[in-house]
Amino acid sequence: MSELEPWPQAPVLAELPATAKLTPHFDTEGLLADLDALRNSAWLGPQIISGDGLRPGVDVDWRKLPLRSVGGDPDRSDPGGPALDDFADTPLLAKAPHMALLLKHLPAPLRCVRLQSLGPGAASPLHNDTKYGLPWGIVRLHVPLITTPGAVLTIEDTTHCWQPGEFWYADFTRPHLVRNDDDITRVHLVIDCEPTRELLQLFPDAFRTLKVLDHTLLSLPDVPVTPAGLRDHRCTFAIPDSFTTFDEPDGAFLTSPRTRTATVDVHEGRPALFFSGEPAFRLVHVGAGEFRFAGWTVERTIQFTRDCYGRPYATLRTRVGDQVRALTLPAEPVGEQI
Repeated sequence: MSELEPWPQAPVLAELPATAKLTPHFDTEGLLADLDALRNSAWLGPQIISGDGLRPGVDVDWRKLPLRSVGGDPDRSDPGGPALDDFADTPLLAKAPHMALLLKHLPAPLRCVRLQSLGPGAASPLHNDTKYGLPWGIVRLHVPLITTPGAVLTIEDTTHCWQPGEFWYADFTRPHLVRNDDDITRVHLVIDCEPTRELLQLFPDAFRTLKVLDHTLLSLPDVPVTPAGLRDHRCTFAIPDSFTTFDEPDGAFLTSPRTRTATVDVHEGRPALFFSGEPAFRLVHVGAGEFRFAGWTVERTIQFTRDCYGRPYATLRTRVGDQVRALTLPAEPVGEQI
């Protein structure tokens, strides 16, 4: 395999296996019946979401069928990112009751869920997935449905051919590629979710040590915010450009020279971050005036506070496991509600 620098680096992941077989093993009969019911749906080409927006991915026969996506949009095959909407089931999941039941019993908040097919002769480029790992609060899991000996995942220098019904984790921040040398299309159910202590009980013992738990960004529940609380958080401040780019290098916002004016106000009854009068990201309260971006994890948050004189401040935070970076900025109260 060619050399590719893993980005971003996470030391705790280097101490763990690149892949792990989880429990349980799934009966594929019902899952394959669901797949049959979905075969004639509109499978999509790869899409990528970044700070520059949604764009096409690599041009290979690596098709996606979204069962959950940002806003429940069946036309989005990307894994999602900060948005005005959080993740929701697409209409396609209603046609897959056995898959829906499998997802219901996973002890973790679900993000993107997709069926992914790899056609005969198709191969992805060597790549790594940024911030899709335990320290950033996301894990990617696979349940193979249809596979053959020539349909493989190579991660670092090891090649895997996972079998139907098995349940697998992989550290996709490491260099990897998928390839299908056979004449049968490979299909996996691919699940992105937020790690919880309960989910980690399905992993091998190496993933449940105190050190790994300390370096894992565990999911936090959403906390309702009252109308009075919404009003109290309305403000405007200068935000570093890079902070709203979820794939920025860790800590880049601390030294970003470019800023733009951000306004926190109410959009459709919920707090949101506005730019130039337009809502860009919904903010989801996780407690104590701290908000994550809808469609993302607590990897980055904004917390709104006031000093003893009532002056508002916005504190930007990013997290990689137990490492926290923060920048506190002065803010101004907002007048009329948008």
